[in-house]
Amino acid sequence: MDQLPFGAVAALVGLGTGMILGLAARLGSFCTLGAIESAFYGEDQRRARMWGVVLGTAITAIYLLEAGGQIDLQRTIYHQFDWNPLASIIGGLIFGYGMALAGNCGFGALARFGGGEIRAMVVVVVMGIFGFITLNGPLAELRVLLFPITPAEGAQGLPQLFTQASGLPMLVAALPVAGLLFFWAFVHAPLRHSPSHVFWGIAAGLALAGAFWGTSVLERESMGEVAVSGHTFTAPLGRTLLYLMTSSAGGLSFSVGSVLGVLSGALLGSFIKREFRWEACEDPRELGRLVSGAALMGVGGIVAMGCSIGQGASGFSTLAFSGPVTLAAIIVGALVGLRQLLQGFQPG
Repeated sequence: MDQLPFGAVAALVGLGTGMILGLAARLGSFCTLGAIESAFYGEDQRRARMWGVVLGTAITAIYLLEAGGQIDLQRTIYHQFDWNPLASIIGGLIFGYGMALAGNCGFGALARFGGGEIRAMVVVVVMGIFGFITLNGPLAELRVLLFPITPAEGAQGLPQLFTQASGLPMLVAALPVAGLLFFWAFVHAPLRHSPSHVFWGIAAGLALAGAFWGTSVLERESMGEVAVSGHTFTAPLGRTLLYLMTSSAGGLSFSVGSVLGVLSGALLGSFIKREFRWEACEDPRELGRLVSGAALMGVGGIVAMGCSIGQGASGFSTLAFSGPVTLAAIIVGALVGLRQLLQGFQPG
């Protein structure tokens, strides 16, 4: 490890923790849109309640590490900048609506691509391109004008606000939140009777925390060369595409390792379950819907500074204000999109 550049070590952190997330997607059915669909239309809340396990585990681990001086949450993107509620809501709605059209989010598309779905590859590529169009391309100036980003001047999360007001450690505020999420998850009997959902929920939560811990260590060792990062799948898709094509976009980094890790874990999981099979789009209309949804997710994910995993899981697990608000907006946007899709298939 001493002989490797810091960026390569960060990529290994992303690869290892990303593989766990990919396995959780294939073996534990960890999926944002799948959880929404099964809860609202399938009368099965296990996948939705699994999010309580994921977030409860991640919050507990992250704030225990923070209390031990291992993670500096102020160095994460979720706490470095002033929260823009409008960006979280509008970006989340756009992302959620696009997620419904595309049939999955960026993370879900990587997981499905790992199972052989070529149409998921289309989502990954288009989402990565439109994410960069919004981040650094033609839409960047408009994005900054409408949703300005400024350095944080105060607390950007509940525990930080609590500590400023009381002087007590952030852990005192974080653990009750984690406890409520665990309670919400395990009060649901079907989840308690589903060891696979529980196991992979805990594994995914630890992977989210592991990403912040590993990059925090590297941030200190590299004197800031490596940023403290969590898993997110909007801009990293574009960065990975650029790296694979040109070895540019910052070279090997946590983002590249994270994307390749999820893809590798999903591929391994699909072989373990013997579910790997090549699948393509059924018709041009479906392809158009996938491309449209992926483009919307690329734009919405950048505006909200994170996707369903970037804000809904990573951001939420740091208890930043942006996390739950963005996740709620994504759910609303997805429900609107799903309703339109369902009505479109109904006669007359």
